[in-house]
Amino acid sequence: MTIAPSGFSVPSIDITPYVADGTPEQKAEVARAIDEACRTVGFMQILGHGIPDATIAGLTEAMDAFFALDLETKKTYKTPPKINRGYSPPKSESLSLSLGVESANRMNDFFEAFNVGAAKSDYPGVDLPDDDYAENVWPEVADFREKVDAYFREAKRVAETMTVIFADALGLPADFYDAYTGHSLDVLRMNNYALPRGTNIRLDGDLIGMGEHTDYGIVTVLWADQVKGLQVLGTDGSWNDVSPADDALLINLGDVTGRWTNDRWMSTLHRVKPPIVDGTIERRRSAAYFHDGDIDALISTMPHLVDAEHPNRYPEPITVGDHIRAKLAGSRAGKKNDAAGAEKERVLSARG
Repeated sequence: MTIAPSGFSVPSIDITPYVADGTPEQKAEVARAIDEACRTVGFMQILGHGIPDATIAGLTEAMDAFFALDLETKKTYKTPPKINRGYSPPKSESLSLSLGVESANRMNDFFEAFNVGAAKSDYPGVDLPDDDYAENVWPEVADFREKVDAYFREAKRVAETMTVIFADALGLPADFYDAYTGHSLDVLRMNNYALPRGTNIRLDGDLIGMGEHTDYGIVTVLWADQVKGLQVLGTDGSWNDVSPADDALLINLGDVTGRWTNDRWMSTLHRVKPPIVDGTIERRRSAAYFHDGDIDALISTMPHLVDAEHPNRYPEPITVGDHIRAKLAGSRAGKKNDAAGAEKERVLSARG
């Protein structure tokens, strides 16, 4: 468990009973712990996820090989903002705009990323939009596709395991999520926080690695280096450093889950402020697997989580696709998301 000076903590939960066919009693204990974490923090660390060390090592090797390429070569894999695939150079995005909040300098998030995701060809026979389910762009880096695909499959399994636990924790039918994830719009975003060779930038205390934001979909499975930088907003308005324990993955909830649960479970604000050491950014890597749901899935607040004490905060249903497009238009195309509500207010409050 990570505990900050403010008392903020990210609980560690062993999900082995759901991975290795535990007893009903063991699963119930895990589900109770997940519910507590989702209600109070919105972030957790999971152990017992079952991803082999060799698969994670392969992912980091592939990331290192790609990000070591020169910037001009990496830019040849850049795609238009509406295509959430390929390469994103430093200072080409602003995550805070996905919540309708202006940054001091637009498109100033100082990270680079490479995205792969579920493509139309992965769901044969389903009529899906080409832009949202675009085919992947694969760099000419030895074994990159094989190593990334191997991790993608494992992260997908973990995300789907988490939804099984979520169903138990929320008192839902075991197959509840199946109707919303048959052609889930899943994306793996590999991030690198470092100053590329030849970059000319003034380093100061306001340098943003990745602006404050909430994730968009159902659940995020995050592998990250044990390097400071990731910060999570506590309920008291404080920003708190979070670093994964040995062999742990970080799990956080997205907006879709917040909407579904009427904010009983929190889509928690987070950001990245990589530390500056000897005048440069200390390198930090992460890989976030976003399990977002079907693009045409209509998300309505769960009726059993609405009552006189908890009125419906999201009375208008929205499709996963419409929600994600509005968020991506902010982060990747620089268009402020005016549909953001409660999350925007939390950002402004945290900024003081």
